[in-house]
Amino acid sequence: MSEQELKKYLDRHLAMIHVPSFADSDPVQFPRRFSRLQDIEIAAFTVATIAWGRRAMILRDAERMLSVWGGKPYDYVMNEGYRALGTANVHRTFFEPDLAYMLKGFRHIYLTHDSIDSYLKRSGAGQSDSPAWAAAEALQRAMSEANGGVTNSRCLPSNLTQTALKRINMALRWLVRDDGIVDLGVWKCIRPDQLFIPLDVHVGNTARRLGLLRRTANDRKAVEELTDRLRCFCREDPVKYDFALFGIGVNGL
Repeated sequence: MSEQELKKYLDRHLAMIHVPSFADSDPVQFPRRFSRLQDIEIAAFTVATIAWGRRAMILRDAERMLSVWGGKPYDYVMNEGYRALGTANVHRTFFEPDLAYMLKGFRHIYLTHDSIDSYLKRSGAGQSDSPAWAAAEALQRAMSEANGGVTNSRCLPSNLTQTALKRINMALRWLVRDDGIVDLGVWKCIRPDQLFIPLDVHVGNTARRLGLLRRTANDRKAVEELTDRLRCFCREDPVKYDFALFGIGVNGL
């Protein structure tokens, strides 16, 4: 398949799945429920953190997690509602102490910044060649400071030089892309053209079958390689093809 044919193929599948109803069965539905920026941020990062495994289980566990917050994630965080969390399982290997760690980190940020967006703008994440990894490092630093210097790899990966950072890249797609269709586009610290593909096993396998990705490991280098290829098709918004690759993987080539 030529580059032109491949672009047409991706664009056709993009048009099929990049529609408002996509959100009805996708984890992006949870941050979309809110209008206040801080509520959206908290929902986006916490839901993205547990967005791995079977989709039905992700949606079930995200629904259960958010229900505890009474529809007001920001108020729950700032009032330290997470102190009442116990040791119960949230999703697979992610437990309530992990969630409390993360929410305590968010409160630490909100005590000195209007939003996580403004915190990351001040940290210079948007000026980095790899904004997602710079954002993860800044968030990791804030969470560690809020939790007595302790790090938690269940919330954020510690191996930032190697990790594909799939969950952070997913949250950033939701927060940064302003498509008016699925993603929310409420952040200004990072531009859509700076985003990287949220790479999981299925997206990676689909990309390899299409000849978009050569690297066999689903790591940071693979994310960079695949995103560079997608930028050839749309430099200003390469990550929109996340929808196409997902749809092709679900429906078959």
